[in-house]
Amino acid sequence: MNADTDESTTQNPLIYQHLQNLQEQHQDELENIVRVLASITNISPKQVKPYMDSLLWQLVNKQQKPPFHETATAEEWVTAFREWAASHRHDTPPLSDYAVSRESMYEDERQ
Repeated sequence: MNADTDESTTQNPLIYQHLQNLQEQHQDELENIVRVLASITNISPKQVKPYMDSLLWQLVNKQQKPPFHETATAEEWVTAFREWAASHRHDTPPLSDYAVSRESMYEDERQ
């Protein structure tokens, strides 16, 4: 385990236990993944292992969290929506009046 996972294990021992079980049950597969990553990146398996542990922790921890829509408050929804809206480009030209007019939307029905 690395510093990130050590800090989080005190917060949720169930996730820590689940992670330990996974590592024990899939030890051979995880070692193979570490070896392949070490081979691909040309660094030692010892250096790859902390990254693998961190990734596994993130994946297991993510599985344990309820989805945003199940737990979010109204304020969290507003904040998330505003962040999403702000993440879009602001330099695109606006649509013309015709593009948003009733005539253009129902143009194919008149034919």
